[in-house]
Amino acid sequence: MAKVKLLIDTDIFIDYFNLGSLQAVFQSKGYEIYYSIITKKELLSKPGLKESERQTIISTLGRYRIILLDDRITITYSKIRYDYPALEKEDALIAATALTRKLPLLTRNWKHYKIVAGIALFKNA
Repeated sequence: MAKVKLLIDTDIFIDYFNLGSLQAVFQSKGYEIYYSIITKKELLSKPGLKESERQTIISTLGRYRIILLDDRITITYSKIRYDYPALEKEDALIAATALTRKLPLLTRNWKHYKIVAGIALFKNA
């Protein structure tokens, strides 16, 4: 059976680290998890982050696939920023990553992303 590929938004990782949420997704062999370099930046730049927390984040992210910015993502980002100027820059970059890589996005912030034409939002049970 093919794995379900998912782009995980920063808020989902935060919930996982703080509350243990969605362990079934993070620990399942049924999902192939991706995250944006933007998510890594957001997680590691949290004010007051302890070194032990930083190491946990780095270790956890190391189990999944990072997506770096490339020309296709930045061009899509530019279009999204033009079409949806109210969308935060980081959210627009994550949306551009999901669209460019054709990955459904698992996020708690549906209201931020549902306005973006063509984005597939993953609904977890």
